[in-house]
Amino acid sequence: MNISSIVVQTVPEHLDEVVASIKACEVCDYHMHDEKGRVIITIEGNGVSEELEKLRVVEAIPFVYAADMQMAYSEDELDEHMEVINNRDVVPKILQDTDKADVDRVVYNGDMKKREDMVAFAKEFDAAKEREN
Repeated sequence: MNISSIVVQTVPEHLDEVVASIKACEVCDYHMHDEKGRVIITIEGNGVSEELEKLRVVEAIPFVYAADMQMAYSEDELDEHMEVINNRDVVPKILQDTDKADVDRVVYNGDMKKREDMVAFAKEFDAAKEREN
């Protein structure tokens, strides 16, 4: 189980509407907000992919201008992913032979601003775990 905190941002004029929508939303838990339009919520998921799907639901709420993960806790997923990395050929060959690596061909998947890349990266880990089982 993963748990992540998210800071949702809106403008003060729409704060009440956004807070009401968040409280009615079934994918997250509301915790607090301030008068500047910052709202603190948490989401839970069985993995990064599920959390990102829930984050997209929050981002789609009218007048939500940003929703960014701030802190994340993962019970088992990190250990499972490390096992995949250590035991499977998930790490691209280009990264395994660092002396011959062409840095122009390395793709970085950790930019949370480009969440589509992160979703693809999480799906690859999930697929590798499924192949292992």
